[in-house]
Amino acid sequence: MKEYQFYIVPTPIGNIQDMTFRAVEVLKTVDIIACEDSRITQKLLYHYDIRTKLVSYHKYNEKSRVEFFMNLLRDGKKVALVSDAGTPMICDPGSYLLKELIKNKISYTALPGACAVTTFLSAIPREDEFFTFIGFLPRGANDIKEVLEDFADSNIVFYESPNRILKTLETIKDVRGNIKIALTREISKLFEESVIDTIDNVIEHYKDGIKGEIVCMIYKTENVSPDITPQIEKLKSAGYSAKDISKILSLLTDYSKNEIYKLVR
Repeated sequence: MKEYQFYIVPTPIGNIQDMTFRAVEVLKTVDIIACEDSRITQKLLYHYDIRTKLVSYHKYNEKSRVEFFMNLLRDGKKVALVSDAGTPMICDPGSYLLKELIKNKISYTALPGACAVTTFLSAIPREDEFFTFIGFLPRGANDIKEVLEDFADSNIVFYESPNRILKTLETIKDVRGNIKIALTREISKLFEESVIDTIDNVIEHYKDGIKGEIVCMIYKTENVSPDITPQIEKLKSAGYSAKDISKILSLLTDYSKNEIYKLVR
C-alpha cells in the first residue's frame, strides 16, 4: 500500500466501533496525531490501544500551528489529522494546513469513513441525488432567508444545534411555509431518531425538547405548495384584505403569510 506523509482520518460520529481497520493502522503508525480536543481523541486511542502522541489543532490555533506541522513534515515525520467526530474539514479545521501541503508538494491522502452528511442522506428518501450542503445555517433570520432563496431548487442539508433547531425551523417556515423536511439526531448513537414530516409536525414532535447533534434537510421548493391563485382571486372578490387573505390561506396551505401577501399584492 502506498505511504503518504499526511493522512486525513475520519473518526466515529457516535458508535466507537465505526473505525476502519486502515484508520486504526494509520493512527498507530504515524508520528503525530493532530486533534481538536485531546481529551476526546484520547478515549478513541485508548479503546484501540493506539499510543501515538497527540498535538492540539483546532479553530483557535489552526493558523499558528501550520508552520509547526510543516516543520515536522519537512523533517520526514508522518502526521494524521482527526477531528472530534466525523471527517476532518467538513465544518472542522484543516483547510489552512491542506493549502500548505499542496503548496509545498507534501504527499497526503484522505481516508474514507464516518461523515454525518453522507450517513444522513443514505437514510433519507429523495427524488434525485442533487443537494446543497451548507454546514451550519447563519443565525440571522434575513441571512437564513437569503440562503433559502438562493438554493430553493435544491435539497438543502445543514447541521444545527439542539438549542437552536426549533427556532431555526420557525424561521424556515416563515420564509417557505409549512414545508416537508427531514431531521435526524444522534446518528449512530443509542437514541438515533429520524423524522420526515412537515415543519409543524416536527416542531410538535419535539415540543418537549430535543437532544443530540442534528442533521436536517429542507426538501426543494418544486416538491411543495400547489397553485393558490384561484383561492386568492375568490377571496379578493369577496372583499377580503391582503392581510386577511394571507392569514387565511397560510392556515390552509403550505405557503407562509409572507409568500401569500406577495402574491396578493
